[in-house]
Amino acid sequence: MSAEFQNREPELTKRTVNPGAEKWLGEVVPVLDHGFIYLVDYMGDDESIAQAARVSYGYGTKSVSQTEGLIRYLDRNRHTSPFEMSELKFHVKLPISVARQWVRHRTASLNEYSARYSILKDEFYIPGADSVNIQSANNKQGRGDGVGKDEAEFVRRVFEENGARSYADYQLLLNDDGTGNPVDPRRPQIARELARNVLPVDIYTQWYWKVDLHNLFHFLALRMDPHAQLEIRQYANVMATIVKDAFPMSYKAFEDYELFATALSRPEQNTLSKLLLDSGLTFTADQVDQASKVVGLTNKREREELMEKLTKLGIVKK
Repeated sequence: MSAEFQNREPELTKRTVNPGAEKWLGEVVPVLDHGFIYLVDYMGDDESIAQAARVSYGYGTKSVSQTEGLIRYLDRNRHTSPFEMSELKFHVKLPISVARQWVRHRTASLNEYSARYSILKDEFYIPGADSVNIQSANNKQGRGDGVGKDEAEFVRRVFEENGARSYADYQLLLNDDGTGNPVDPRRPQIARELARNVLPVDIYTQWYWKVDLHNLFHFLALRMDPHAQLEIRQYANVMATIVKDAFPMSYKAFEDYELFATALSRPEQNTLSKLLLDSGLTFTADQVDQASKVVGLTNKREREELMEKLTKLGIVKK
């Protein structure tokens, strides 16, 4: 449990209380060798999303099934603004190299630990031996196969020695005994904003990161992908676990319509239609309806939308 939550007493509130989010408040989850992530605060729940979508009616949905059906409709049809009404705020400790990828998502609010004001700790990310890979031959920004045990340990040693050397240089420039006084009174105390520049990007930083649910889903879709860098993927997987508990209906819709869905471009649709039609494979509306029920597509409206798509592709006989 994070220190900022240890002495908190339960308080009465008029706002929406989300039990799935409450269980994660202040629960520190370790990530990588020195990193962590935990939920600091939240706003809303699944019902809040449905309520936002129905604001013109002046009231929310009347049942859980109505809420879930509406949430799935919103996600399926890319009506994103209701998902922006719920938010989560995380405290994250991560290597600067991961942070630089993370901030490519410019749809959140963040406040980072400042090395202009404070002295960074001697904590550097050292990849595990099983995470040391060669450069991918067909992906300029990715990893390829792993290396042998001896080579992996050599790489790890290079990381460790570089961290120790750069941190020693950092301390030399700061010339600070930890209380603001110089270690060596004969030398100047170089400004922290300058001294930090000798540090590598594998040193750890921290930040608060607040994001709405719509943009968090976008982040997770990209960063949970197998092609994403291993390190940021580990943070994304932890966040996904928290979101799944806090917004179970929304997360299920996200899985079905975004995370595990496959979009087809127009040329790809035309190719699929040609393959099926050339093979003489067309289906009746009744066949499609029955098959969709078998695989669990119980929502009538969703089955109708599927029928429209397959009819447009020429796969269903009119």
